[in-house]
Amino acid sequence: MNVPVNQQATLRDNPSDRTETPKLLLDRRRLLQISAALGGAAFLTGCAGGRRASAALPGPVWPHEEARTSLTPPPQIAVAPPVVVPEPQPQPVPSQASIQIIPRTAWAKGQPRWQFSKPMRGVSRITVHHDANNAVGLTGTSAVVHRLNSIRDAHLRRGNTWVDIGYHYIIDPDGRVWEGRPIAVEGAHVADTNDHNLGVMLLGNFEQHRPTQAQFDMLDRFLAEQMRVHSVGLGRVYTHQELKPTECPGRNLQGYMRQTRASRGRLAMLA
Repeated sequence: MNVPVNQQATLRDNPSDRTETPKLLLDRRRLLQISAALGGAAFLTGCAGGRRASAALPGPVWPHEEARTSLTPPPQIAVAPPVVVPEPQPQPVPSQASIQIIPRTAWAKGQPRWQFSKPMRGVSRITVHHDANNAVGLTGTSAVVHRLNSIRDAHLRRGNTWVDIGYHYIIDPDGRVWEGRPIAVEGAHVADTNDHNLGVMLLGNFEQHRPTQAQFDMLDRFLAEQMRVHSVGLGRVYTHQELKPTECPGRNLQGYMRQTRASRGRLAMLA
């Protein structure tokens, strides 16, 4: 609205008008201050007691809470329980041997002289012997134990280089098999031909008498089994005299060895 100049001067010059204008402005400022105070009080109440908001209205979510609640929680991945694999248990190795062998601990009075021993490192041949001592009437384990220790002592008296009894296995007149020198150690039964050579001896002097039937039967069975265990062919089974000039194993056992190794012989059939 255009106010005449004379009226503008009147307004400036009128004291009542000058007093009313500041009052009006003061009232407006006061009103604004009161409103701001009320609004600030409402803000503080909400920040401090937002969790006590009415059930009809959701409580306020402040920025630090929004960042936490607005994110979608990561999906829970089902983790299968770890599979427990039992430790493998050692499995028994089936023995290729079925003939019971009496261990050397059942008869030998002492240990071999290991310091002079030579490893066998496998078997590639087998040699059959006799001990050249009459065994007629040699029965019972006590008599056999005494005979074995006598042979062992005689071998050890030959010198310090003799480790033990010279043979790996011994068959007595009753057909029992005894462990002699440990098979891991090279024997001493064929001079200069003991390497990889398994020594099997029968108690008796078979220049004078024949082996017992129990000895014949066990000899075939035992030789056939050792041939399978060590993968020794029939052509690698010898007697002592076939490797060195000697009477061992006596004419009666030598004759039997020729028969049993023949194409239709018992050992040939069992091997």
